[in-house]
Amino acid sequence: AKATVGEISEAIERSQGRHQAIIRSIKGVYGGGVKGTEKADEALSLAAAFEKKHGRKPKVYIAKMGQDGHDRGQKVVASALMDLGWDVEIGPLFQTPEEAAADARKAEVDIVAASSLAAGHLTLVPELKRALGNEGAANARIIVGGVIPPQDFDALYAAGASAIFPPGTVIADSALKMLEILTGGDDGTKTAAE
Repeated sequence: AKATVGEISEAIERSQGRHQAIIRSIKGVYGGGVKGTEKADEALSLAAAFEKKHGRKPKVYIAKMGQDGHDRGQKVVASALMDLGWDVEIGPLFQTPEEAAADARKAEVDIVAASSLAAGHLTLVPELKRALGNEGAANARIIVGGVIPPQDFDALYAAGASAIFPPGTVIADSALKMLEILTGGDDGTKTAAE
């Protein structure tokens, strides 16, 4: 063909359009499994208190940035957080930090969750922090989840991460921590800015 992969890809995109994956989450599966457990009930209660105080549910944008094409965990976490009282926006695969920040600003989220399985977190999280500032969304908190080596935690916190959730984190625990970040650790009725 005497063309590069990039040239072939561009030709296909021009003639066929760019593929856009449809991202779906499922409500009720996680909630049905954890209903009545102490942590899930506490997470639901705190999310309800946040909603009562602010007139809306706590809201998170789950971003898949860079070359990370692993989205199963993103969908599981999104579905679980919805069952725990959150409003969840799911970003498409392969976003740039700038695209994720723009989507997060448009969605008016409280938290941007950077999901990372492809080891790009040390570059992408600082870029996301800058991009959120450039978008006028510097108040959105950043959390990081996925395969994150413990030796990277300090660098991620220094880059602006408010929390890190490595493999094995119980989703109800992450929801509780996220609500603590938003409320300053009270009963969910106070924002971090108050």
